[in-house]
Amino acid sequence: MEVESQSRSENTEASSGVLGWMKALPQKIRKKITEKAREAKKLGKDDPRRIIHSFKVGLAITLVSLFYYFRPFYEGFGVSAMWAVLTVVVVFEFSVGATLGKGLNRMCATLLGGALGVGVHMIACHSGRDGEPVVIAVFVFIIATVVTFVRFFPKMKARYDYGLMVFILTFCLISVSGYREDEDLHNQVADNLEKLGKFLEGFGGEYFKLSQDGQSNNDKSFLQAYKSVLNSKSSEENMANLARWEPGHGRFKFRHPWKQYLKVGTLARECAYKIESLNIYLHSDQKHTPWPAEIESKFQASCTMISSETGKALKLLASAVKTSTQPPSVNSNVSDSKAAAEVLKSLFKVCVLMEETDLLEIMPSATVASLLSDVITCTEKIAACINELASQARFKNPNIIRENSRLRNRSAVQPISGNEEQQQHHVITITE
Repeated sequence: MEVESQSRSENTEASSGVLGWMKALPQKIRKKITEKAREAKKLGKDDPRRIIHSFKVGLAITLVSLFYYFRPFYEGFGVSAMWAVLTVVVVFEFSVGATLGKGLNRMCATLLGGALGVGVHMIACHSGRDGEPVVIAVFVFIIATVVTFVRFFPKMKARYDYGLMVFILTFCLISVSGYREDEDLHNQVADNLEKLGKFLEGFGGEYFKLSQDGQSNNDKSFLQAYKSVLNSKSSEENMANLARWEPGHGRFKFRHPWKQYLKVGTLARECAYKIESLNIYLHSDQKHTPWPAEIESKFQASCTMISSETGKALKLLASAVKTSTQPPSVNSNVSDSKAAAEVLKSLFKVCVLMEETDLLEIMPSATVASLLSDVITCTEKIAACINELASQARFKNPNIIRENSRLRNRSAVQPISGNEEQQQHHVITITE
């Protein structure tokens, strides 16, 4: 009994202690808040400039954030506008001198580091694809090592330590990221069109289980490659925003029509959505309707014709974009596709008039035919858009390129006689 009573008393004391602590908790919190408020008030009274500086930082960050909030600014700067916010946070100091010092350090270091990074990348480009990463790695090692050692000098550390750190950061970002420069908007748009073309070229054979000449039956990767096109919008917009800041270089001159690439990308995604629907019927249990033999052969030939010709057209357009040459005419491909689409329409009209036709059974085939007709329309739009791109970007004429190449080959032929009079009577025929 004594043990039980002692245990009860201990439990009562523990409960009362917890309740007391709970009751005192709001008062402790209130007291802590009051102390911090007094401390903040004293901090502001001791030096009112601290309050003013805090408002300045808040206002500056809010103003530079407008580059990200407002669409006109965002379309011009893109995600890069976030660097302005980070710069304000890092550079803004309590005194004007410190702010100007860090700002000048950051500006000069960014310009020098960026210029050196671009220079290293240009040197590395002449080393070939295999030697490029080696050259970049050597330069990064040397520059990072030397500049880091320079930071230990007392005068450099006192005045330019922040600038040297930003210099290393900028140089490394520019030089290393430049290794993937060829994976840009120009090539991505061309690759996306080629993926769509490969799917369409192989669709007829897969849908009707036909043998594909020159293509392994085990290699079905082309049936899934188009899916990356569906999610390409954000990456294309980001690359377009970044590309606008690039100076004119190579075949990308000043004021290159980067927005036109976005239009081509939008149309490519529209076509990819149609292809996504076609892909569903490749894996459907109920594919096409077993029609009478004469109708079945015409339906199969027409669908195969549409998918093959539109696929060829898209691949030709993709090659033109990738090589920056005037796109070849795809009117014949589109015309053949349209003629095949008209055949499909007449076939379905005949089937509807047949008494034994079950409309529900021909629905899958009708849907496939409708989707292929939509693909023809998409191909026409893409061709028109790429022709506009070629005009704005002044793509080269492939015939002129071949002629220049032929003339270079001709000039490389050495005379077979040392006598000038005899050289005039030699005729050399070059067959391409």
